Amino acid sequence: MSQAPRSGLAAVSSALLAMSRHLEVRDVLKTIVASARELLDAQYAALGVPDDHGGFAQFVVDGVSDHQWKAIGPLPRQHGILAAMLQEAEVERLADVRKDPRFEGWPSAHPDMSDFLGLPIRDGDEVIGALFLANKNCPKPEGSCGFTAEDEELLGILAQHAAIALTNARLYERSRELTIAEERSRLAHELHDAVSQKLFSLRLTAQAATALVDRDPARAKGEMHQVAVLAAEAVDELRAAVVELRPAALDEDGLVATLRTQIQVLDRAHTARVTFAGRGVKALPSAQEEALLRVAQEALHNALRHSGGEHVDVTLDRRGGGAVLRITDDGSGFDPKAVRRAGRHLGLVSMRDRASGVGGTLTVESAPGKGTVIEMEVPGG
Repeated sequence: MSQAPRSGLAAVSSALLAMSRHLEVRDVLKTIVASARELLDAQYAALGVPDDHGGFAQFVVDGVSDHQWKAIGPLPRQHGILAAMLQEAEVERLADVRKDPRFEGWPSAHPDMSDFLGLPIRDGDEVIGALFLANKNCPKPEGSCGFTAEDEELLGILAQHAAIALTNARLYERSRELTIAEERSRLAHELHDAVSQKLFSLRLTAQAATALVDRDPARAKGEMHQVAVLAAEAVDELRAAVVELRPAALDEDGLVATLRTQIQVLDRAHTARVTFAGRGVKALPSAQEEALLRVAQEALHNALRHSGGEHVDVTLDRRGGGAVLRITDDGSGFDPKAVRRAGRHLGLVSMRDRASGVGGTLTVESAPGKGTVIEMEVPGG
């Protein structure tokens, strides 16, 4: 049995709070659509973010099953009533969308829709999306629209806040991209400055040694010794650059506190419940701690972005002199063998590399509909 729709200030507050919890654009769009459909008690809701080529960069629906959505086919183009909302930036409230002269039909697998309410989402003067609902769940006389002027006003309020949430999410993603790009650029410069000179000297010294092998073996031996010294210095420079990428919080707070803080942030930012428990773990070698943190971050990213689960649990327990990390979700799961055959990795290759690189092991247990468990064990120091 479906729950009755919430109404009034509490419902609006709940919808706005849900939007504010998300930082990534796709999650914000899905939350806006679900909130709008629940708030106005409609059978269907959708939100399209236009691109510059007559189509949609993103298009999110609620009330349509995954199977039905796949059967519908490609994303819609900007035409008919969708185009009117985007180009004319006007609210559309129709008793029967099929009878509107701008209606151009839909694919055969598309659900049948009648009464319709749609409006643009604006960021200042720019229309950044179109939000629309269909088939109000209420008794309505033939030829009348179930959506009311009050619904239109309520959806307008939601759209204003949706614009803010969507803009903030875009800024967050852009900021994150810039941070990553800046860090890569900084590291590239440091590697070039610190290591390239060493490698250049190493190459010249090796060439000199090669030239001296036949006519002055003693000097050649000295040059080869210098090659070994320069190679060791180059390795040290590379290690120093990598150490700078180690998260500051890990050095300052330790692995357990860093994981707990990051998971608390994720729990606030996502609708899924994200929990953490750390039990009896002692300090580990720095390389192992960083590997455990990176694997946890990758596994959490997969669980929150792709699994669709409601709960994600992270535990870090002592095992002998080392530790075992477990990330468990109750999401859709997958077939690990099928993923490998399809050439998709979901970050599993990099996680296994991180584990083996510090003497640890990584196991993955998952099946369609059964959730996923990722476990990494490290031996300790």
